[in-house]
Amino acid sequence: MTAHYQVHGDVAVITLDNPPVNGLGLSTRQGIAHGMEQALADAAVTSIVITGAGKAFSGGADIREFGSPKAMQEPNLNSVITLLEKSTKPVVAAIHTVAMGGGLELALGCHYRVVAPGTSIALPEVKLGLLPGAGGTQRLPRALGVEPALNMIVSGESIKAEMLAMLPGQKLFDKVAASPASLADEALAFARSVAATRPLPLVRDLPCKHPLGDAYFQFVRNMVGAVSKNYPAPLQCVDAVEAAATSRFEAGMAKEREIFINLMWTSESRALRHLFLGERAASKIPDVPSDTPLRAINSVAIIGAGTMGGGIAMNFMNAGVPVKMLEMKQEALDRGLATIRGNYEAQVKKGKLKQAKYDERMALLSTTLSYDDLSGTDLVIEAVFEEIGVKEAVFKELDRVMKPGAILASNTSTLDLNKIASFTKRPQDVVGLHFFSPANVMKLLEVVRGEKTAKDVMATVMAVAKKIRKTAVVSGVCDGFIGNRMIEQYGRQGGFLLDEGCTPEQVDKAMEKFGMAMGPFRMGDLAGNDIGWAIRKRRATERANMKYSKTADLLCEKGRFGQKTGAGWYDYKPGKRDAIPNAEVVKMIEDYRASQGITPRKISDEEIVQRLVFALVNEGAHILEEGIANKASDIDICYIFGYGFPPHRGGPMLYADEMGLFNVVQAMHRFAQNPRDDAEFWKPAPLLAKLAAEGKTFN
Repeated sequence: MTAHYQVHGDVAVITLDNPPVNGLGLSTRQGIAHGMEQALADAAVTSIVITGAGKAFSGGADIREFGSPKAMQEPNLNSVITLLEKSTKPVVAAIHTVAMGGGLELALGCHYRVVAPGTSIALPEVKLGLLPGAGGTQRLPRALGVEPALNMIVSGESIKAEMLAMLPGQKLFDKVAASPASLADEALAFARSVAATRPLPLVRDLPCKHPLGDAYFQFVRNMVGAVSKNYPAPLQCVDAVEAAATSRFEAGMAKEREIFINLMWTSESRALRHLFLGERAASKIPDVPSDTPLRAINSVAIIGAGTMGGGIAMNFMNAGVPVKMLEMKQEALDRGLATIRGNYEAQVKKGKLKQAKYDERMALLSTTLSYDDLSGTDLVIEAVFEEIGVKEAVFKELDRVMKPGAILASNTSTLDLNKIASFTKRPQDVVGLHFFSPANVMKLLEVVRGEKTAKDVMATVMAVAKKIRKTAVVSGVCDGFIGNRMIEQYGRQGGFLLDEGCTPEQVDKAMEKFGMAMGPFRMGDLAGNDIGWAIRKRRATERANMKYSKTADLLCEKGRFGQKTGAGWYDYKPGKRDAIPNAEVVKMIEDYRASQGITPRKISDEEIVQRLVFALVNEGAHILEEGIANKASDIDICYIFGYGFPPHRGGPMLYADEMGLFNVVQAMHRFAQNPRDDAEFWKPAPLLAKLAAEGKTFN
């Protein structure tokens, strides 16, 4: 069992011990029940304390059992909470560090709660497309008040215990300990002080109503509905809390249970749970043990002070890591420094960053014009122009100056990392760290593992990613790695759709209605159309037989590179990002169609979405069979956090699973009949064809 029982004089202590966050898995629930049985049978025990070992009271459900039959096996969490409530001896929760989800629901089932200052309190189930399923929507409004409880449940955000303890009339905490260190002693003393108290207080018996009644809940529904259109759970949370405020406790519990079960079956909840588990699984590399020794990373060097280099530097400065930035000319360094300062100053102006913290971060940054000044740093990341000759010059210099054991990383987005590693005498120390723009904002980090990259280098950079708050996905070496290799096919389909009758605006609107953060043409304008143009020219000889629309090249020949030039597929006004359709671009597309003898046709939004998304899916299947990605969920994580794929759809591979791989393959067969499209590309990848034939899924 993962819960331990000890007796301290006349107080029994049940300690949850299921690292890392004392998840309430079956073994832990059994341990609590067994401990309660012992305590109630021992005449010398007059009261009971429940607490958590290590760095949490409890983070809630054990993710290793999530969605499995074990999660509901008796005693389930509701049964354990009922056991606490019916105890004939007072039960005190000694809460510290983290009490979230089922952990908070467990505490609400105790008769009393003593909390350590600094404890994070939350019911975050809404972030998984669910609501609290063990009485959280019924007990928290009674303990805290309807409005603050509903805000917590609908947002899923955590709040520090001492803030909640200040709310007038709150019954959530009976005592705030003087310090985390004194919690255990104070909880024992409190348990002894209430040992003779009868009747024992129950949160479920507290009154619960809102003075404005129906009007308040209708107002909240209007507000929540406006910001949660793709997610059913937030509005369902409102319904459950309204039941707490208008019904008897048992009826409210029945309503909560009904809603919870219905939400479990929604595609949105399946998608969000898939991402929750996939994000955690992405950090695990099959052949790199979790106890692999790490290299010390106490300082970082960045080659290049442009937009990307500056953004990368900010990640490390935010994490308290000293950064040395190199450029070839002082003017370039000055521009880079000005951009970093401007980014931070904007945060200060908006109240998101304190002046003292800004000063502290800027003090971590130093600059140089000489490679020799980088020799003492532990990790160096090059962020220079995406051209192999430029990379070669940089890595030869790094090989010359960097100390033994330093990690040499490239921010390349498409180039052959093995070739880059070959420019050094230490290929085992070379790794790809592909940040996404803007690097100080985007959460994804593609970690590219070279043929000779050492295991301890991989373990170290995955730990570094966590430190700088990135979600890291491991990719093997190929042209474009995971994300950009797939986005090439997405972009090709966008071009073919223009050839066949669409406008950029129609394609973008269809994809944005589907849920993408932006459509392919707005995305191209943001990234810079000249970048894709350079890649296409590099690939022209390598892929002579691959079909492309010429419209993107024609656009670049006009100098319409996107937002940075004020003109791309759309026009942009200075200082604004609004995409304004341009008649000349539409005319350019129409003229190209005419030159190719193409008669435009009407294309539905459904076809637009399927061609673009299934292009991602088919290329993703090739990437999986080649071992470039370890698992389908890695691809989904990559697309959610790096390319704006809608989280409520779970990523392209899960979306294909939800659609049914048989249906995906049939659609691809239809697309292959289109004379303007690429029939060879629409041949299903062998893995996709196999899974579809066997009735299986990627995930």
